[in-house]
Amino acid sequence: MTDPSPTLILYPLFAMVLLVAIVLMRLRSMRFGAVRSGAMRAEFYRAYPEGGEPDALRVVSRHYVNLFEMPVLFYAGVILVYVTRQVSWWLIGCAWLYVALRYAHSWVHLTSNVVLVRFTLYFASAFVLLLIWATLFVQLVRTG
Repeated sequence: MTDPSPTLILYPLFAMVLLVAIVLMRLRSMRFGAVRSGAMRAEFYRAYPEGGEPDALRVVSRHYVNLFEMPVLFYAGVILVYVTRQVSWWLIGCAWLYVALRYAHSWVHLTSNVVLVRFTLYFASAFVLLLIWATLFVQLVRTG
């Protein structure tokens, strides 16, 4: 099998950014809708006092914040794989698997919100993320 083009590792990053944009647009739509319908007051969004948003809106808001927690390690790891020239088919596959699990996690969190399924997907994606970092570490040690 031939070595992959190094840029192939970057495409999963774009897919994650697309997920963030999708969730952001949903959050925007729900917040504007809540203000328009009178369910929320625009002033709430000045300081975000505790307990003010309806549960459905709070779930989307919390999910959006979550996309800037663990995935930051994904972005950093993939960029390090790219700049250190450690791109392999294995890492490309792991990166896409991570993205697929995060999309599935988002779908569950923002629809049925079945906690056990959501946690399973979250921890599966965290495991894949650890695989990415462990593989990068081993490859860097080997190439010295």
